[in-house]
Amino acid sequence: MSSSTVPSTTYLQKLEAETARKMLTSQPVPSPFAGAPESLAALVEAQVDALAADLNDVVQTLHADPETAFAEHHSAAFLVEVLGRHGIRAQLGVHGVDTAIRAEIGSGDGPAIAILSEYDALPDVGHGCGHNVIAATGVGAFLALANTLEHSPGAFAGRVVFLGTPAEEGFSGKEVMARQGAFDGLDAAIMVHPYGYDLADQVWLGRRVLTVTFTGVAAHASAQPFMGRNALDAATLAYQAVGLLRQQLPPVDRVHAVISDGGARPSIIPERAELKLYARSKFAETLKELSGRLNDIVHGAAQMTGTSVEIDWDEYPPSLPVRTNDVLTGRWVASQHRRGRSPLPLGVVSETIAASTDFGNVSHRIPGIHPLIKIAAPDVALHTREFAAAAATTAAESGALDGACGLALTALDFLTDVELRRGVAAEFAAQGGAVDVPRYFD
Repeated sequence: MSSSTVPSTTYLQKLEAETARKMLTSQPVPSPFAGAPESLAALVEAQVDALAADLNDVVQTLHADPETAFAEHHSAAFLVEVLGRHGIRAQLGVHGVDTAIRAEIGSGDGPAIAILSEYDALPDVGHGCGHNVIAATGVGAFLALANTLEHSPGAFAGRVVFLGTPAEEGFSGKEVMARQGAFDGLDAAIMVHPYGYDLADQVWLGRRVLTVTFTGVAAHASAQPFMGRNALDAATLAYQAVGLLRQQLPPVDRVHAVISDGGARPSIIPERAELKLYARSKFAETLKELSGRLNDIVHGAAQMTGTSVEIDWDEYPPSLPVRTNDVLTGRWVASQHRRGRSPLPLGVVSETIAASTDFGNVSHRIPGIHPLIKIAAPDVALHTREFAAAAATTAAESGALDGACGLALTALDFLTDVELRRGVAAEFAAQGGAVDVPRYFD
């Protein structure tokens, strides 16, 4: 029996060397806005640091009991408990999702900003995407602002909304919540994701899921093959056509597929075959174009094999690419400089190392940011057991604390600096404004 070959790490090493060279000349992301008064920012930062034990508890408790999408019952209940320790009465089971959380502080008048937490894990891998750290950053930022208001009433006007957003991994939980009004009446949304670098911004691809079912005619594969219409042939042709299409795709577009059903016995020409695909692209517009190409491919495969085809797009809501608000990003970077971190600007780390997130849908409804914070070595990839191990280290705890501080200070800047808010709104309008996400691919 032969063994599989070991993939070469040469390309990854080249990318890492390229990143190191770019880091030498990269410039910090600037912010022309003043943000919150220093005295108030220092008060909020102190409140974050006072929460260190609680945030470490979140990081470790969720890591020890990983729960997958829509089944995060213990994790969600624990976050509600942590909020309750500080006098926050959070709602559990909101916006159409049993494990979603909502809490609010502040007054109904003035601006409103949401701070998001994720807490679902991956099957078999556990917290290989570090959502236990994301949970801690959102809870910590929200509590720091709540505690600031308690100790200094009137410190800032407006509302801060905490949203616990389940099922990011593969199911677009934020879009499910959005369609149930989770982001209505909000002016911005912010969150942070753990990673192997401190990044002010990075490319996050839009993603759609496609299930294709070919139906043919069964026949005896030896006695009467000419009486069959082979559905597996159709699936195979479509799979190969996707491989050929890749040569003409833009550099960071991705299509990956599996044949999930290809028949039962070699002696029977398969009358049913199923192909599952993920399609990803850097821009919403190019994701729509890629979807059209895939539709053409599967129709062509059906025609060539004399089979029928059923095309099922987006069993779960699609994810649009993240549309980053640079004005908000500048304040995030300023907050991280306070913590001794230097987030790298967009383009330092190669955009070919790109995944997807349902936060993209949020960022097309309201202005938002989704920066990354270092908790692991650069060569430790997301969605691996190695990253899951990193998500329970002291570096993860430090990342959660610094991330919570960054989110709290960014939210504070947004609430207290009217010129900053105008800049955020103007940039969002220049990017095209709010998008009708549910109908985008119609």
